[in-house]
Amino acid sequence: MSLKHLALLGAGHAHVHVLNGLAQSRPADLNITVIAPYPRQLYSGMVPGFVAGHYALDECVIPLEGLLARCGARYIPSRGVVMDADAKTVTLANGETVGYDWLSLNTGPVMDREKIEAQMPGAREHALFVRPIEAFGQLWPRVAAMAQQQKMHLAVVGAGAAGLELAMAAAHALAGPSSAPGSRVTLLSGAQAPGASYPAGVQRRIARALQRLRIEVLPEACVGLDAGGIKLGNGRHLACDLPLLALGAQAPAWLAGSGLALDEAGFVAVNAFQQSTSHPPVFAAGDVASRVDAPHARSGVYAVRAGPPLLANLRAAWQGQPLKSYPPQQRTLNLLSCGSRHAIAVWGGLSVEGAWVWRWKDRIDRRFVAAYAGSQ
Repeated sequence: MSLKHLALLGAGHAHVHVLNGLAQSRPADLNITVIAPYPRQLYSGMVPGFVAGHYALDECVIPLEGLLARCGARYIPSRGVVMDADAKTVTLANGETVGYDWLSLNTGPVMDREKIEAQMPGAREHALFVRPIEAFGQLWPRVAAMAQQQKMHLAVVGAGAAGLELAMAAAHALAGPSSAPGSRVTLLSGAQAPGASYPAGVQRRIARALQRLRIEVLPEACVGLDAGGIKLGNGRHLACDLPLLALGAQAPAWLAGSGLALDEAGFVAVNAFQQSTSHPPVFAAGDVASRVDAPHARSGVYAVRAGPPLLANLRAAWQGQPLKSYPPQQRTLNLLSCGSRHAIAVWGGLSVEGAWVWRWKDRIDRRFVAAYAGSQ
């Protein structure tokens, strides 16, 4: 029997689903290799709740050990640094080169430190990066401990969904009884209003939530950082104790030399099968991928839903069966946590908010983690 090799690069939401499916039904003629820096996935949907103090870190993680064992998969604790799509190889940070018959990419959002440093000199030395999220999860308790000893001014750079949720979560935590009095949060939103990608009604809800938490919103850009704070685009300087960078997802730099077809921003161009438009043995899902037929489909919301069709098409690929297209939803449910046990729900142009929305989100998030953590 000729063995084929499937390599999964990254352990994002979609790959967790693929591993779970393979653990339940693993083809005998398939070798599986999983390459990821950490032996667990920290579920990003629960990280704001962790920052706010609603969850312990262990409640937000999906350990991979059990899934890997049940798949009979080889695990390599590393990350990709070079890819040759024509030669079907990936070179890892540990120096190892892995060949494959099929490769799936689900590495999650990336913050390119070199690119960010060029845009914001001093960022590498003075800022706390939200990504990789596992590292952020380990560092945040130190920030919380520091805030117990002295009042803290935290400045969040980025007013998309991630920046908003983290700013509100941090404000809630810093206003708690265990934090030193006088701590506060400032949100740098740049030229756009906070939550600019949401409908106007949702933006108003977000503005009220920020006001309730006494978060100062500055419509300024960060152009540099130093030991004392942030250099603003208007030439002024914002003094703060800790700048937190919650910027949008960027493409991994190593994709540029991979030979794969990429979109204008450097993400992997994929078709309706989540398959590379230039190299059919390569699949990609989540933030690393860009659907040529639906560019809006690159987000965490879609990444969670990308798992089942990705698994189905990977199975079809190694079985030599026709692939099935995956039409992304035009309208999705977005649940935005607001620091306290309060959240905003967005469905197209409709929105509601309240404590009951947070409880709804809490049940969804816990169920997602339990579905895979419980399969260990």
